[in-house]
Amino acid sequence: MGKFVISKTKNGEFTFNLKAGNGEVILTASESYTSMSSCQGGIASVQKNALAHVEDQTAEGFEELTHPKFEVYQDKAGEYRFRLKAKNGENIGKSEGYKAKASCMNGIASVGRNAPDAKIEEPEED
Repeated sequence: MGKFVISKTKNGEFTFNLKAGNGEVILTASESYTSMSSCQGGIASVQKNALAHVEDQTAEGFEELTHPKFEVYQDKAGEYRFRLKAKNGENIGKSEGYKAKASCMNGIASVGRNAPDAKIEEPEED
């Protein structure tokens, strides 16, 4: 069972990671949020869009799909990554770099399995 872990940054903002049942981070917030409620809204958006279709931008002549979607791409180091975009086109989550495209696709599948029903852990109050 996956979980979202919210953490407070050094500058007092909030961010989150989606972790799989084994504790591996499978998706990171694409931004820091100024309030807990906006961070929770980002999580809700990931949960809502976790089963979006996949646009493989590494495939020659790929078809551009409508939002929401996962975009698979290669970074400057040649690693495969994905980002999750909401219906409005806003980037709401991103992955780590993967050496193999199949691993990247497995990461997307893991988001789909884990995010919709994931519990949310909030940081302790100061």
